[in-house]
Amino acid sequence: MLPGMKLGWDLRRGLNRRLSSWKSSDDPCDGDFTYGIELDEPHHTYPQLFIRNGSAKLFREGPWDGISFSGAFNTLSYPWYGSDYEFVHNDDEVYFTYSVNSTSMILRIVLGKRIEYKEWREEDKIWHSYYTIPGDQCDYYGICGANSECGSNEVNKPICQCLEGFKPKNQENWKVMHWSEGCVRNGSVSCDDKEKDVFLGFSDLKVPNAQYIWANKSMNLHECNAKCLSNCSCMAYGFEVSDCVLWFGDLFDIRQAPYGRQDVYIRIPFSATAPKLFDEKERTDRNHKFKVERAVIIIAIIVGLAVGLIILIGFYIHRRRRHIIATNNSFEINESQDEDLELPLFDLHTISTATSNFSENNKLGEGGFGPVYKGILEGGQEIAVKRLSMCSRQGVTEFKNEIKLIAKLQHRNLVKIYGYCIHREMKLLIYEYMSNKSLDHFIFDERQSILLEWPKRFEIICGIAKGLLYLHHDSRLRIIHRDLKASNVLLDKNMNPKISDFGLARCFGGDQIEGNTNKIVGTYGYLAPEYASNGLFSTKSDVFSFGTLMLGIVSGKKSRDLYDEDSILNLTGLAWTLMKEGNAFMFIDKCLLRDPNDNMEEALRCIHIGLLCVQQKPIDRPNISSVILMLSGEKVLPQPKPPAYFTNTDLWEGYHSPFSKTPSCNTSITAVEAR
Repeated sequence: MLPGMKLGWDLRRGLNRRLSSWKSSDDPCDGDFTYGIELDEPHHTYPQLFIRNGSAKLFREGPWDGISFSGAFNTLSYPWYGSDYEFVHNDDEVYFTYSVNSTSMILRIVLGKRIEYKEWREEDKIWHSYYTIPGDQCDYYGICGANSECGSNEVNKPICQCLEGFKPKNQENWKVMHWSEGCVRNGSVSCDDKEKDVFLGFSDLKVPNAQYIWANKSMNLHECNAKCLSNCSCMAYGFEVSDCVLWFGDLFDIRQAPYGRQDVYIRIPFSATAPKLFDEKERTDRNHKFKVERAVIIIAIIVGLAVGLIILIGFYIHRRRRHIIATNNSFEINESQDEDLELPLFDLHTISTATSNFSENNKLGEGGFGPVYKGILEGGQEIAVKRLSMCSRQGVTEFKNEIKLIAKLQHRNLVKIYGYCIHREMKLLIYEYMSNKSLDHFIFDERQSILLEWPKRFEIICGIAKGLLYLHHDSRLRIIHRDLKASNVLLDKNMNPKISDFGLARCFGGDQIEGNTNKIVGTYGYLAPEYASNGLFSTKSDVFSFGTLMLGIVSGKKSRDLYDEDSILNLTGLAWTLMKEGNAFMFIDKCLLRDPNDNMEEALRCIHIGLLCVQQKPIDRPNISSVILMLSGEKVLPQPKPPAYFTNTDLWEGYHSPFSKTPSCNTSITAVEAR
């Protein structure tokens, strides 16, 4: 689709302009994927953009809200730089188009298995992809089932959550992250006594699919509320631009959208809500009823505050003096408890000067705990400075934990820490500078990944394994990292790997090899199932993370994405399926197959070992010392059992991956599987 072209309907002629994918890269016949505007019948009041795979919905862009299509993080919700959007919706036409502001820009929209927004870069002679949809797991249509929302950003929560007032339909499946059955109401909607139902407002959402809706242009918000309340089949209402819209039946395909501009009011039985919730009319009536009482209360509060404020000011001054004394004493962290930190304490001025006052130009990246900056000390030594965000999940406990752990760890595959800095609420860690940033910058980037040929990737895998062996067996304390992933593996100037970020690590003494916690932390896609569901962690949960990481290094694919046309196979599921079909060779990153001299037998062995590491039960997984022997080729490989999050064997037995249509180019997998 080029600038100026129309995507949508000419209602007068019944013409539907849409995109269709090619059958293959060299066959321009119509493929399985289509992208276009779909209309609700018969009024055409609620047009939406869909990507379909055959007849199945793959992705839905929310309705036009007057500025853009709503509901996805990386598509038309963010205007394409250098372009303008236009959406036309009248009795004759319903279409979307875009234009380019500069004659020097060349833009296009391309449909393959996904939609890509691309710009031609003359200096590189390539098409650069700005946006891709679906962009993340929550973009896939209805992934969380009915009456739920997708997109939790909290580390200890899955991406799918039931809407308030709802609960999982199948609690056991929900715990193991099988969300397709969705959620049901905590109580039934009342048809006899509608006054017992209330509406709970939800903001910043991609609104539900409009499969069963009713719309009216002449109603205000209060009338829209009353219309929905009068019909016990109405499950939600809201306003789309200027229309009152009512939804009927289950609500599908809702996700969090921070830049959403539409509110949805969902019907909930009064008994299902812990706090007393009131719709707009009830709130107005109660505000009027208690107007006099509030005035009396306010007067009483003012008198009380006049006395209380004096006490609070005195208390604040007292606390402030104590805080200043503590700051001037250069962060006295209970010296009797923390005297073993044995690390230099840097002052803030030194670090601020080294990083040019934390300049954006010096920013290396940003993780869950805060940004990381490059700095140069007075003597010319390069450093990396991690500044913990004040709203970071890593508090003082995690901060001290990271200082204590890394200060005592000495291994060539672990990042070194030079010191720390505390200034009031600011907490800083000073590391050795790693010039090649983190591993994910290479393996998940098409242009950068070609720089990592297989021998170097294998060295990185072995280096990570040796660092993990040191943590699990060779250091003074047994250490469980709990957050091993590509972004936490840093690469030095020679591309040697170093494990970093020990803020979530736990250490054991003696023969202890496992523990448990009520606070689940880490990164979904890398978490072992026993840890994600029950908080149980051990050396084997680190092995699970390592296996997932190793599969990502071999394939260049991310752990949480889906990789087949039916959107059911994640990274480990894809590796397992291809190996069982005898097509494990097709799991290897394509850029590694260009050099016939590379030893792909070694890569196939890594796939096999990776699948052994991600088995469902911890007892079935090898320990890290066994993994190193396997990598060296000194150990016969047993057959892996189905990986975690892919244990439904009935599903697999009736499933054939899209890759199985291609004759296998793997002629030596039998040797790797050691049959």
